[in-house]
Amino acid sequence: MVGRKSELLKLQRLLRGYPVVGIVGARQVGKTTLTRAFTKMTGGKTHFFDLENSEDLARLDDPALSLKPLQGLVVIDEIQRRPEMFPALRVLADRPGRRGRYLVLGSASPRLLQQGSESLAGRIAYHELGGFGFDEVGQREWEKLWFRGGFPPSFLARSDATSDDWRRRFIRTFLERDLPELGITIRSVILNRFWSMLAHYHGQIWNASEFGRSFGVADTTVRHYLDLLTGALVVTQLLPWHENISKRQVKAPKIYIRDSGILHSLLGIRSQQDLEKHPKVGASWEGFLLGQIIRRLGVEPEDCFYWATHGGAEIDLIVRHGRAKFGFEIKRTTRSHVTPSMRSALADLNLDRLDIIHSGETTFGLGRKIRAVAWKRLLTDLKPLVKI
Repeated sequence: MVGRKSELLKLQRLLRGYPVVGIVGARQVGKTTLTRAFTKMTGGKTHFFDLENSEDLARLDDPALSLKPLQGLVVIDEIQRRPEMFPALRVLADRPGRRGRYLVLGSASPRLLQQGSESLAGRIAYHELGGFGFDEVGQREWEKLWFRGGFPPSFLARSDATSDDWRRRFIRTFLERDLPELGITIRSVILNRFWSMLAHYHGQIWNASEFGRSFGVADTTVRHYLDLLTGALVVTQLLPWHENISKRQVKAPKIYIRDSGILHSLLGIRSQQDLEKHPKVGASWEGFLLGQIIRRLGVEPEDCFYWATHGGAEIDLIVRHGRAKFGFEIKRTTRSHVTPSMRSALADLNLDRLDIIHSGETTFGLGRKIRAVAWKRLLTDLKPLVKI
């Protein structure tokens, strides 16, 4: 077992401040396991409903009536199967002297669970749960985390072959069962092809026209497919940062497959040796470390961007925190140096600091506001911006 102490503390903090908390994340990422660990840690009375269980579904046929007398923590798993329950939760959350708090688990983003976002506005806090991170596995297993990804069954598998088999089954089940349960009726074979093609664009700036031509459909169609996979929490669209300067800046998002292990399976990469030889190894490394940096800083996805100009200047990640802006450039090399692109970003964006994350062993300064940070020292040399 891998302990998830930081996730448990975040959950505890949110439940202190909100009557309803939603944990969202892709299926099999560990939402239910985290919840059971939380209830064990905190003790107290807990009522657990699994909406994939027909008995629990029947018990919640009239949710207001069934949930009203319950005290303590009420957990409702797979809430995306019954989004019409959100109005009932709003009524229960607004009761004077309420006796319960509600924890809902869902395999989709708040945008796809739109009824919840509207019905519980101001009453619900969402926490997005990802796979395992650097803080949850030993440093000697960080390379394995990169190759296998953070889904618990994939990372904890007995072998790389078993891990790859699980990921391939996950992809098939996700497309054939999970997406239809979210009301998405596009044929699984089409989305499978789209997702596989998207893997080859991992780390690139989105070009709907180019992608549409390659896929053989209209720009609006591929944009719709992209938004669906983003809402289902398996793809990330990193939005561009725009500064009021004279240079022409890129306005399209960058695309990443969220989990590095899923990316590798979509690309047909079966071993660490195959990964090292693959043309997407640098992009895979970049996306993996982007996720770990954002996790370490503790910031929200909406505060994370990239920056690029049509003249070639680019920064992999910009994190906004209050009035401060921090830049990160990721290089799969042991030799770090300051490029004209980095100096341009420092000057044009007025960054408070620029960190170059490299694959060497040491962290050292490279100039005013610039340092090279060893990837294996992220937990010691990169301090969180947001305290748990």
